[in-house]
Amino acid sequence: MRRSVGLVLVAVGAFFLTLAPLVRYYVADRVALAPLNRFQTTRSEASNAAYYDGAMLKLRDGVSLVAITTVRGDVRANGGDDRIAVWDSTTHVYDNAAPGRPVQIQGHRFAFDRRTARLVTCCGANADGDDTVRMSGYGPLFPGTGVHRRDYPFFDMPTRRLAPMRFDGVEDVRGLTAYRFTQHVPPTRTAALDTRVPARLLGLGGADRDVDRFTEADNTVWVDPRTGIPVKHRESVRATLQTPDGKGRMVATRADFVTVPKDQQALVDTANATAFRIALVRAYVPAGAVVLGLVLLLVGGYYGLVRGAPSAPVASRRPDGRFGAAARA
Repeated sequence: MRRSVGLVLVAVGAFFLTLAPLVRYYVADRVALAPLNRFQTTRSEASNAAYYDGAMLKLRDGVSLVAITTVRGDVRANGGDDRIAVWDSTTHVYDNAAPGRPVQIQGHRFAFDRRTARLVTCCGANADGDDTVRMSGYGPLFPGTGVHRRDYPFFDMPTRRLAPMRFDGVEDVRGLTAYRFTQHVPPTRTAALDTRVPARLLGLGGADRDVDRFTEADNTVWVDPRTGIPVKHRESVRATLQTPDGKGRMVATRADFVTVPKDQQALVDTANATAFRIALVRAYVPAGAVVLGLVLLLVGGYYGLVRGAPSAPVASRRPDGRFGAAARA
């Protein structure tokens, strides 16, 4: 009986030893992938901002702006390729004094490799509806395999160009040790307005003028180095309207958006939960399986080979006075 129990324990122990590398090198890679069905809403606010009110043909200065960004994963958009995640991002910017009147609406679709977080061109990816844009570098996430203290090429959606995201230090964000990255996007022509602007607002005389929109930004991102999830954003945007000859210009948008504390905490909680799941399958479960497997092998070997071995015969005295072998009970 003991020998049978020992063999069973040895078999179970061998199973756990085989399970450890399977969990570490296969299951862990699946858990560390960016989710297909992400749904997330974040709020950013900017005080003492300014924007051009096209409806009233005036510049509104000293206002408070709010930006609500909603990210929603489109599970079916990847054509059955589970290596690719497709996320739709929509940002509504409005004047806090007039929530029903949008200042700006932006909509983008990202397609990216779920493991490396690098953008790919497929699945209807677009910037504000323009699907001719060829995205490259990184987009909504840093690499989920680990963020290093180096520069990363990030694609800026408003200007539709690559700009390096440079490592700028380590900082605590709601109890999480985050890496801080900064990005400067130089002034870039982003649109030609389909309405004319009063010349007086451009510092010119005469009739209304055609203008182009130029945008520049200084972005700061705080990211969880374990998961690649950004936990805080700061976006300093400066947009101007300029005449084609460059002689007239005015402020279109000036705002310094920062993620509100409540949503910072929500992002930190998401990062911590994701990091725990990854650590669970990369370290805790494999290590536990190895320890349990070795213990079962030792116990099973002891019962199967030592305690389960047949005992040596014991000599006993026969009726005629001689000694003979008798099995030990």
